[in-house]
Amino acid sequence: MKKTLLFVSIIFLAACASSQKLANNNSKPKAIKNAKGNLVGYATKNDFKQEPYGSEWFNDYYEYYETDKSVINKLKPLLTNITIKGFMGTWCDDSRRETPNFYKILDETGFDYNKLDLVTVNREKTANGIEKGYDIERVPTFIFYKNGKEIGRFVEHTVDGASLEQDMLLILSEKGYKHAYEK
Repeated sequence: MKKTLLFVSIIFLAACASSQKLANNNSKPKAIKNAKGNLVGYATKNDFKQEPYGSEWFNDYYEYYETDKSVINKLKPLLTNITIKGFMGTWCDDSRRETPNFYKILDETGFDYNKLDLVTVNREKTANGIEKGYDIERVPTFIFYKNGKEIGRFVEHTVDGASLEQDMLLILSEKGYKHAYEK
């Protein structure tokens, strides 16, 4: 009886350890600071709110950005079936400006963050291979997908003096938006 109980306990513990290992292998690698203090890997809004990023740039840009509420209301229904893959650099001034604004827009639209992957890259625009296949030349780049198909991307800055939410509305409306570097 004792041997049977011991055997069952060992099997149970081994199964739990295997399932925990499997769960950890399926999770995305969290962004880590490289030698220069920049994040590289998958990051979240909470990562940017922490020091040193929060006090240096994220919190102020987020707080002071005023969205266009009429555009926000138009974005809400368009974002429901959208997934986003973003790339930014914590070393990049454009990323430091646009990323907090991007998060504020998503917050105000009630976007489901489970549909967002944001990747922080180093100065070479690499992130341990995560960036492969996305043709990232400039950051920030926010790529919008509908039914798994790319419908457009925001690259580095707005077009023609528009706001970020206006550019997002053009992308999501699928009316032929071209980012600043697209011919």
